Amino acid sequence: MRGHWSLDDRLERILREVPFEVPPGTAAVHVKLSYDRSQGVIDLGCGAPGGFRGWSGGARDEYTITRDWATPGYLPGEPEAGTWNVWLRLHRIPPQGLDYTLDISFERAAPPEPVAGEPPHGERPPRRDIPDVGGLRWYAGDFHAHTVHSDGTLTIAELAELARGRGLDFLAVTDHNTTSHHPWLATIDRGVTLIPGQEVTTDRGHANVFGEVGWVDFREPADSWVEHAERAGGLISINHPLGGDCAWLLPISRRPRVAEVWSSGWWDRRWGAPLAWADAWRDDVIAIGGSDFHTHGSDGLPGSPTTWVLAENTGAEPSGAHAGPVGAHAVLEGVRAGRTAVSTGPGGPLLLRLGDELLVLDADGLVLVRPDGTRQVVRGERALLPAIDGPHRLETYENEVIALCA
Repeated sequence: MRGHWSLDDRLERILREVPFEVPPGTAAVHVKLSYDRSQGVIDLGCGAPGGFRGWSGGARDEYTITRDWATPGYLPGEPEAGTWNVWLRLHRIPPQGLDYTLDISFERAAPPEPVAGEPPHGERPPRRDIPDVGGLRWYAGDFHAHTVHSDGTLTIAELAELARGRGLDFLAVTDHNTTSHHPWLATIDRGVTLIPGQEVTTDRGHANVFGEVGWVDFREPADSWVEHAERAGGLISINHPLGGDCAWLLPISRRPRVAEVWSSGWWDRRWGAPLAWADAWRDDVIAIGGSDFHTHGSDGLPGSPTTWVLAENTGAEPSGAHAGPVGAHAVLEGVRAGRTAVSTGPGGPLLLRLGDELLVLDADGLVLVRPDGTRQVVRGERALLPAIDGPHRLETYENEVIALCA
């Protein structure tokens, strides 16, 4: 199939469906998209008679779906006969338009699943000396990371091993517009709790949905994402709301409470815009952080920044399947209750609430900023200071943000 997309086409409707017929007895569906990438970007996905079958955005130009295996980002399963659709999102179309070609083929024999070597197991840095609070424990993690199931370069096991080496207790795997990674999370045992997530991605804003909630349809309005997450018992956060060409611009009638106030894209933390945005978004924002890790040398490493969650030390998920120090459900419940803090990294200066007090670690000479605007210089590497209602933060003398806590 050959065609041409114009800028007018993009403005009229950004998501296009190109239908094709899958004959009975098909064992594999293969789709390849070709166009001049130097001129624009066309995102790629797939829908089948049964609904969503995968998404890879601009990270891939082809995919294969079989009964037992699919390209990362796509869901394996019987290639049922009937009308399928190649999803094309006209992400960047130049004024002169963009020619494209779709090659669609079918096979009787499914291709073998590629076998990837397992990364070696490394050591986890020792955990920090942080007291429990009323039977709850502080856990270090990251709520935003990607794998080969979207536009990341690491397998799930490689990402989990990297998080382990960084000293994290949990990591949310949030590949773009897909849940193809979810079935594999429970099979990876690296001493890190892997939380199922998906980054619902459009060119006017991104949001993470956490939990086993099923696929969230990014083609629908943002209000439907919130309703989907709530209906299925998950959580939704607004991602990097001031993040360049992926800043939050979508209309939404009910603003989620959880927000990725601190992302690795906050390059100069003397710039107070993310904090000002959070204050304007709603008065009870639950701040979390995310590295948005894709590959080495891009964005921050997992845990840059680190989100700390005060959660139950349940030791296991309700389902009994879990491969880390804390259950994913317990982590999400801690976030839902607003028990969060954010730091520059797993070993950076830390500000945690312990009831009516603040535990301040490795922050000698930094400034504690309270919600009422009063400030106090921190003395010593471990201090207990009085807390008041509302969010607190640590700053340098130049107003650079070093740590946040609820």
